[in-house]
Amino acid sequence: MKLVNKWIDKDGAGYVTLRPEDDEDMWHIYNLVQEGDDVRASAVRRVQSTSATGSVESHRMKMMLTLEVTKVTFSPATSAPTTSASSTAAAAASSGSAAEPTASLHLSGRVSAENKYVKMGSFHTLDLEANRDVRIAKQEWDSISLNRVEEACVEGRGAEVGLSFVARVARLGTAAICLLSEHLTTVRQRIEVPVPRKRIGSATLHEKGMARFLSTVYSALLRHIPYNTLKVIVLASPGFTKDTLYDYIFAEATRTANKQLLSAKNKFVRIHVSNPHVHSLVEVLKSPEITTQLKETKFAREGIMLDRFFKMLERDELRAWYGPNHVSLATDRGAVGTLLISDNLFRASDPKQRKRFVEMVEAVREKGGEVLIFSSMHESGEQLNQLSGIAAILTFPLDVEIVEEEERIAKEEAEKENAERMLPNDA
Repeated sequence: MKLVNKWIDKDGAGYVTLRPEDDEDMWHIYNLVQEGDDVRASAVRRVQSTSATGSVESHRMKMMLTLEVTKVTFSPATSAPTTSASSTAAAAASSGSAAEPTASLHLSGRVSAENKYVKMGSFHTLDLEANRDVRIAKQEWDSISLNRVEEACVEGRGAEVGLSFVARVARLGTAAICLLSEHLTTVRQRIEVPVPRKRIGSATLHEKGMARFLSTVYSALLRHIPYNTLKVIVLASPGFTKDTLYDYIFAEATRTANKQLLSAKNKFVRIHVSNPHVHSLVEVLKSPEITTQLKETKFAREGIMLDRFFKMLERDELRAWYGPNHVSLATDRGAVGTLLISDNLFRASDPKQRKRFVEMVEAVREKGGEVLIFSSMHESGEQLNQLSGIAAILTFPLDVEIVEEEERIAKEEAEKENAERMLPNDA
């Protein structure tokens, strides 16, 4: 993401102009734009004009439109359809490479700035695209939004981990090729190739099926995994399929003299997982082999802390709280050491709700606590959303029932004092 322009006054009102460059930038903009914001971007709209002869002509015109946003829709990049060995081979043999799927972001609302061709107040939808500027104007830019802009515009961001979940399941060889960045997990391709069981008299059929499966996965890795720029490339599977694939990859790289792939050999890590599905991502990120290499990355830290929270919940539940009301109580007591919060909560349509969570984050940081904002596009974020989207690891134990009772008593006393103040004074 490029920061093109920025102006924010002392009261927090103002605008930023951004130029998204990839899917993750689209995700950042989705999290920045809220209902009521004014967004300006290019749009294509059909315009009617009357010629000198009186005939009405209609044509499409590109223009800049400003909308007061009423609805924001984000569609993540969808993976290619499940691919068989033959379709992958055909794709690899084709002269042109297929375009990668990309995320889409649609903003709907009323036109809020004068335009020569579009009436004020009319409804329109902006389809945001990569490498096209978008200006976002808010009445108040809070700390969460400003931090996201700053984070999104850091140079050198991008996918950091490539993953291949592979397995032999019954008569099928299955694989999912994924890219993992700080905020998104993108499934680039799913693969299914028939692999007959290994039986007496049918070993040849099994070997041919396995060879087709490995070749298909290898071709998909070459197409979708930028191994030159990634920090780690993970081959994950139950059993020994990952080891078989690893050996095949570097045998093929040697045979074809693929020097770039051979030079990236030290990036490949083999991880055992309980099942070959993408939701095993959390299991991968918790493995010692990965945490040592990615301990400084945002998503690895989130996975580690979420795992620590669940363990704390099992052995010392007085130090593991979750839910907005309970975490708010712990924050007020200054007991939160680590706050785990989903970005879903900052997309609340009610501004009061969003402000509540922003204030919680700021309060924890002011008291020296750590705040981890989870992306709901990662498996760890989805798990946190199942716990209401917010949880906390406390620095000291607190009993929920005792704290709630103390709060209730304090509230009753405050209401009683207010009532007494309202009574007329006796002569």
